[in-house]
Amino acid sequence: MSKPDYYDVLGVSKDASEDEIKKAYRKKAMKFHPDRNSDDPEAERKFKEASEAYEVLGDEQKRQRYDQFGHRGVNGGGFGGGAAGFEDIGFEDIFSRFSDIFGGDFSGGRSRSRGRRSSGQPGSDMKLRIELSLEEIAFGTEKKLKVKKQIKCDECNGTGAESEEDFEMCGTCNGTGEVRQVRKTMLGQMVNVQPCPECRGEGRIIRNKCSKCNGEGRYRGEKTVKVNVPSGVSEGNYITLRGKGNAGKRGGEAGSLVVLIEEKEHEHFERDGNDIYYDLVLSVPDATLGTEVEVPTLKGKAKINIEPGIQPGKLLRMSEKGIHGLNRSGIGDQYVRVNVYIPKDLSDEEREHVEALRGNEHFKASNREDDGKGFFSKIKDVFT
Repeated sequence: MSKPDYYDVLGVSKDASEDEIKKAYRKKAMKFHPDRNSDDPEAERKFKEASEAYEVLGDEQKRQRYDQFGHRGVNGGGFGGGAAGFEDIGFEDIFSRFSDIFGGDFSGGRSRSRGRRSSGQPGSDMKLRIELSLEEIAFGTEKKLKVKKQIKCDECNGTGAESEEDFEMCGTCNGTGEVRQVRKTMLGQMVNVQPCPECRGEGRIIRNKCSKCNGEGRYRGEKTVKVNVPSGVSEGNYITLRGKGNAGKRGGEAGSLVVLIEEKEHEHFERDGNDIYYDLVLSVPDATLGTEVEVPTLKGKAKINIEPGIQPGKLLRMSEKGIHGLNRSGIGDQYVRVNVYIPKDLSDEEREHVEALRGNEHFKASNREDDGKGFFSKIKDVFT
C-alpha cells in the first residue's frame, strides 16, 4: 500500500508555514491521542501517521527533499535514511521526540513516566551485507538471514535477575542512576553529573543473577531474521530493521540491524537504472535476411523478430521487461543490442561465395547521407 501525501495527512497546503504545520499536527495528535481513543485501533494508526508526517514537514531539509522527490526522498524503509518510519515506534518515543509539541498537559500519565530512568542499557546496532541477483532486485524478495547476535534471555525475560524480588535500590545513587560531584572553582561551584558507577545508571542492582545469562539479561546466540526487500533497490542502499540488532542489557532497548544491499553481476544483463541491456550476436546471413531469435529476459525467454538488413548497434526495445522501480515508480525496459559476428577463418568454398558478393551493389559499403553507412562498413566500425 502506498503512503498518503504528508500534506493531506495534516490537512495543510504545500505552502503552509512552519507554525501552521505545527498547529495542524497538534490538532491531529490531540484528536487521535492513544489515551483518548483506547478502544479504537484505527486511532493509533492515524496518530502515528500524523507523527511521521510532522517528522518530515516539520524539518526544513526533510521537507525540501520530500517536496522534490516525494516519499522516495525521505524513505522510511532505510534506503539512504530520511523519514522516521513510525509503524514500530512506541508512543513514549513519539512523546519524547516531540516534547515541544505535547507538553505535560497533553500526554496524560505518560509525561510523568517519561521522566523516570529506564532500566537496562541499549543494545548496539549491527550491519549485515546481502547479495541480490538482478531477478531479486527486479521483482523484490524476502530473505531469511541467520544472524549471530545478543539475544534477550528467555529465562529471566531480559531482566538479568532470578525474579523481580531479586532487585534492590542502588545505595550509591539512591535509585537515581546518577552521581554528582561538586567542585569549587574561581567561577564558583561546578556540578558534574555522571552515571552511577555502581549500577551503571540503572538505579538498581541485582542480588541473585539469572543462571542462564549471568545477570546480563541477554546471551550470545543465533536468530533468523526476515528481510522484505522491495523491487528496484541498488548497490549501496540499505534497509534498517529497528529492534533486530543486539538485545540490550537487562531490558534495555534492542539495537537496529542495518542490511546493506550488494548486486551480483549478471550472466546476461547490464543494468542502467530500471532498464537492462542484453547483447545479441547475429550471423551475417541472419542479419541480412532477417530471422526470429530467442533471448533471455528476467522472467524466462522470449522470441523477437529480426528485420532483414538490421544494422550492428541497433537497439531493440522490449517494453516493461526491465526492473520494477522502487516505491512503484514504474517498470523499466529491456534493450537488445544487435551485434554481427564476422568469421575469420573461411574455407575455400566459403571464400568463393563471399568474393562473389564483393562486387554486388547491395553489398558495397556506402557513405550516403540518406541511409548512413553501408552494411559491411558498420560491421567494420563495431568490430575494429
